Amino acid sequence: MTRLGESVARASELLTQDLSSDKTVERLLEETGSRRYIDLTDLSPTEQAELIASRTVEILPGVAELAKRIEERRGAGQGLAIKLGIDPTAADVHLGHVVPMIILNRFQRMGHDVTLLIGDFTAKIGDPSGRTAERPPLTDEDIARNLAGYQDQVRPFFDFEKVNFRQNSEWLAPYTFPELLGLLSQVPVSQLLQREDFRNRLAAGSGLTMSELLYPIAQALDSVALECDVELGGADQLLNLQMGRKLMELRGQRPQLVVTMPLIEGTDGTGAKMSKSKGNYVALSATADDVFGKIMSIPDRLMKPYLEAWTEWTDAEIATAIARVEERSLHPMDLKKVLAGEVVAALYGLEKAMAARAGFVAQFSKKSFTDVETPVVDAGEHGTESIATVLSKVLEFQPSASAARRVAKQNGLRLVIETDGGQESVVLPEAQAVRPLAEVVAETLASAGLTGASGAVYLKAGRKIAQVRGV
Repeated sequence: MTRLGESVARASELLTQDLSSDKTVERLLEETGSRRYIDLTDLSPTEQAELIASRTVEILPGVAELAKRIEERRGAGQGLAIKLGIDPTAADVHLGHVVPMIILNRFQRMGHDVTLLIGDFTAKIGDPSGRTAERPPLTDEDIARNLAGYQDQVRPFFDFEKVNFRQNSEWLAPYTFPELLGLLSQVPVSQLLQREDFRNRLAAGSGLTMSELLYPIAQALDSVALECDVELGGADQLLNLQMGRKLMELRGQRPQLVVTMPLIEGTDGTGAKMSKSKGNYVALSATADDVFGKIMSIPDRLMKPYLEAWTEWTDAEIATAIARVEERSLHPMDLKKVLAGEVVAALYGLEKAMAARAGFVAQFSKKSFTDVETPVVDAGEHGTESIATVLSKVLEFQPSASAARRVAKQNGLRLVIETDGGQESVVLPEAQAVRPLAEVVAETLASAGLTGASGAVYLKAGRKIAQVRGV
């Protein structure tokens, strides 16, 4: 049995046990967390290809071809040449960014040669993938600033000691205009305009610059320069990656295989991709408690894709856990706590993961918020402002008023009234989110027959809670 197989056997036994037990969960997290460092070189070429394929959208031209190339390289005593390109477009990294890094780490542990390509040259163009408008290019100062903290943030998911670093300015900066014209004469414009985002922008009358049109060519030249066997990228990068295959063929090279990965949905459950601009992300720089709480706030339906994206669980183990939820032998909340623990353990270690678990249970399993330290909003000072404004501008629970309204739309906005008789929670519909805080509180108390009653009033948005005073 392989090393991974032995770990799966141990974890599978734990997955049949009581996952509300701290002791069982700690043992499970220790087992699955240790897989991030397991040597995978004892897997056969077919097993390696299938393990990679299980976490990807597609492999072109196919999984069998990946296994074949692994076997060929192994026969020659070599590993595959794997490439992942990164445009240093942001200083802060979130969980969505680490999905390809986790796959890249698996290739590392399988014994393949990994190159992390820093797109310092192409970042000055700006990757147009998924954009509805031209993206401003980055300066040298922007690139240096964004790269400064990248390694430290991603390090929990990737071994930077076993990677080759290259910058594409090495071969793109000296590329001459006659060389470029000769290359472009072999690439039909129609192929570049197959991109849906390009077609949509042109149909809408939006700008499309020549530099953006040439971006796939520039990225493809990276694969030519590195003579890649495999290039990784998000599903939205497919046409760029396929251009790499075309240019390699034109240069007489064996075309690279293309491995695309899913774009992970954000924590708010709206279906939008995880992104900083939408506020539906989990920052790698967040505290252990914040990471745990953010994962706990996701809809239940996201547990499966999140387990696939950020854990080392196999398909069989995930299927076992989901089946237990469906047959009601495992509460969804207990599985979500395991998922949150997995993410925190990857970032901060097992001890902090268990501490974050204990802190979450202590805070959110209480029947009363009286003993929980919460932020306070004064209705006398902010009562005339809308609830959405209070959540975004005063409490900073949400990045914007529109994000606060989305929480309400998902039935995540509530007023919680505590009296000597207990606790009553009232769901506030989206229409109430744009009304003044004081009015909504007064009407809610009156409709519940609690006007004049002693007690405390709390505003709850998702997992975040604040006491409303002065009502």
